[in-house]
Amino acid sequence: MNPKSVENDRMVKELLETIADLSAYGLISKSDLARTKLLGAVPPVYAPERVVKIRTVIAKMSQSVFAAWLNVSLSTVQKWESPTANKHPSGAAAKLLQMVEMKGIESLIV
Repeated sequence: MNPKSVENDRMVKELLETIADLSAYGLISKSDLARTKLLGAVPPVYAPERVVKIRTVIAKMSQSVFAAWLNVSLSTVQKWESPTANKHPSGAAAKLLQMVEMKGIESLIV
């Protein structure tokens, strides 16, 4: 693990601890606390079938529209959904998929 990722992990842990303390004193709402839980959660690994289900059943979108919502290319979504491509969402894309899976596509609307 490189020093930068160790520093980022430490910062995230401290941030989550501070938020938990604020919540304990009633200074942060339960809904805000629930939103911060996504910060520390490691997104799951998304198999092709799971990505297809999120896109078609939950988001009800075509591949191109879904790609635009996630700010990735159409070919990236196609590779995620292909069982032979061996490419999985990671980083910000995995977090966005996690949000859509948990709360629906509406969670991406700000």
